[in-house]
Amino acid sequence: MDFMKEYEKWLASPALSEAEKAELEAIKNDPKEIEGRFYGPLEFGTAGLRGTMYVGLHNMNIHVIRWATQGFADVICAEGEEGKQRGVAICMDCRNHSMEFARAAAEVCAANGIHVRIFESLRPTPELSFAVREYHCQAGINVTASHNPKEYNGYKVYWEDGAQLPPRHADAIAKRLEEIDIFADIKTMDYSEAVNAGLIEVLGSETDERFLSNVMAQVNDAETVAKVAGSFKMVYTPFHGTGYKLIPEVLGRLGVKNLICVPEQMVIDGDFPTVVSPNPENPEGFYLAVDLAKKEGADFILGSDPDADRVGIMVRAKDGEFKVITGNQTGVLLLDYLIGAKKRAGTMPQNPVALKTIVTTEMARKVAEVNGLKSFDTFTGFKFLAEKKDKLESAGEGKVIFAYEESYGYMLGDYVRDKDAVTAALLLTEMAAWYAAQGMTLADALDALYEKYGHYAEHTYNLVMPGLDGLRDMAKLMKALREDPPAEISGVKVAQFKDYSDGSVTDCATGGKSAMELSGSNVLRFEMADGASVIVRPSGTEPKIKVYILAQGADAADAAANVAKYGKWVESLKK
Repeated sequence: MDFMKEYEKWLASPALSEAEKAELEAIKNDPKEIEGRFYGPLEFGTAGLRGTMYVGLHNMNIHVIRWATQGFADVICAEGEEGKQRGVAICMDCRNHSMEFARAAAEVCAANGIHVRIFESLRPTPELSFAVREYHCQAGINVTASHNPKEYNGYKVYWEDGAQLPPRHADAIAKRLEEIDIFADIKTMDYSEAVNAGLIEVLGSETDERFLSNVMAQVNDAETVAKVAGSFKMVYTPFHGTGYKLIPEVLGRLGVKNLICVPEQMVIDGDFPTVVSPNPENPEGFYLAVDLAKKEGADFILGSDPDADRVGIMVRAKDGEFKVITGNQTGVLLLDYLIGAKKRAGTMPQNPVALKTIVTTEMARKVAEVNGLKSFDTFTGFKFLAEKKDKLESAGEGKVIFAYEESYGYMLGDYVRDKDAVTAALLLTEMAAWYAAQGMTLADALDALYEKYGHYAEHTYNLVMPGLDGLRDMAKLMKALREDPPAEISGVKVAQFKDYSDGSVTDCATGGKSAMELSGSNVLRFEMADGASVIVRPSGTEPKIKVYILAQGADAADAAANVAKYGKWVESLKK
C-alpha cells in the first residue's frame, strides 16, 4: 500500500471532521508518522482489532470501526434473514470513545438490516458473552482494549456461541475488508431513527439480573462465608473500569460484610488517572489498594481490569506485607479449591475436566490428575478454551469445571465463553473466606499446595517491539528461531523442539520427527533436558514477543533458580 496516497485520500475525504483533518495536517511533514498510520490497515484476526486511538488506517477511530463493522455485517448477512433477525449484541468498556464507537457499530449493523441489542452503558466483557448466548444472537461486538494503556481501544467480535470468532469467520471478515472501501462502501443510519424503527434495542438492568443469577449459582459454600463474615475483610478495585458495579454486588450477595472499595478507583475514567497501566498483572497498580488494606486490617485484595474479564489478587504474608499471587498460582489455588468444594457439596460432575493453555503452569495439570480430573491444553486465548469445552461436552467426553490461562483469565460455569472476572471474583473471595475459616491466608494455602503437589515456578518475559520496525523485528526473530533453533539454552541442552505452526515435534538427539495434536499457531516450544519448558510467541494484542519459562525444583528456591537461569538467554534475544 502506498501510505502517502492513503494519507492524501483520508485528508481529502468529506467523512472526516475538521478536527480529524487538523490532526492529519499536523503530521504532513513527518513521513515516519504518516507511514506508521497509513502503511496498511490494522490486521483483523480472531481477537478482532486493537490499536492506539488516532486518525489513520492503522489506528482505532470511528472510520475504522465503521469499516470493520461493515465487513462483519456482510458476514452476518451471509447467514441469511434468520441471522439478521437473531442479530448482534454490542457492549463497551470505560475507555475514551468506547460509547461513540459502540454506537457507530450499532448504526452500521442497523443500516444493514441487522437487529441490534446494545447495552445502555458500559458492562463487563463476560456479560456481553452471556448476552450473545442468552438472547440467541448470531454475533457480538465489544468495544474494549481490555488491560492496555489509555491510548488504546479495541474491537472484539463474537459468534453465536458467545466466544470470540473462530478463525474461519475471522478470515471471512478479513477478506471482505480487503474488498470494501473504508469510506465509500459503508452503510450507516442515524442512531435515534434505528431505535424508533425497532432495529436497535437497548439492554439494561434486566440483563444484569439474568447474568447475576447465573453467577450466584456458582456459589459452593455460602455457610462458611457466613461464619467468617464478621471478621473477614477484603479490598476491591475496578481500576476505573466496568467491574465497579457488578463485582461489589455479587460479593454482597455472597455474604461479604466487610468489602472496602478503593474510592479513587471506583470512579469511571478512561484516562486511568491513578495508574500507569490498568492491568492487574502489574502489581504496582495496586498501591492504593495495599495502603487501604493495611489501614483497614484486610488480608485479601482483589482487582479487575477495565473490562472486567481479568482479575488479580494480593494477600497478606506472614511479615505483614502484601504478596502478589500470579495468574498461574491463582488458577492452581482456585482449581484445587473448586475440586474440594464440589466434592464437599456433592456437586462434582461425572468425568470432570480442567482446561489450560499451552503457556500455563504444568502444576495445574498435576492438581487435576492427582484429583482424578482429566486435563487438556489449548492455544492461548479463550476462544480455544471455549471451543475445547464445547467439543468435549457435546461429545460426552467430559464436563469442564474450570478453564484458565496464566494472564489472569478464568472461565467458570456454562453461561459465558470468555474470561470472566465477575464470577472469578465471587469464587476467589469464597475461597479466601473458606481458608480464613481454617485459620489460613491464601499465602499459607499456596505454600501447602507446593508441599502437596511439588514446587513449580514460572516467569513471563516481554520483549516489547513497538511500531512498524517492531513488527518487522518480531517476524525476523520468530523466523530465525524457527529455521535455526538453538541446540542449547543457558547451557542446558534442548531435548525437544516443538513448532505449533505445523504441529511438528523434533527430537534433538536423534533428529526424529513426530506430530502433536495442536497446530496452526505461531508458537515455538523448547523442552529442556532439565525438565523446564521455554515457549516463545508473539502477542496477539500488543507489540511484543512473550517468552514463558516453566520450571520445577526440589524446593521453592531451586524452582526459582531454574527459571532465572534462562533469563540471560531471553535478554540476548533483544539484541
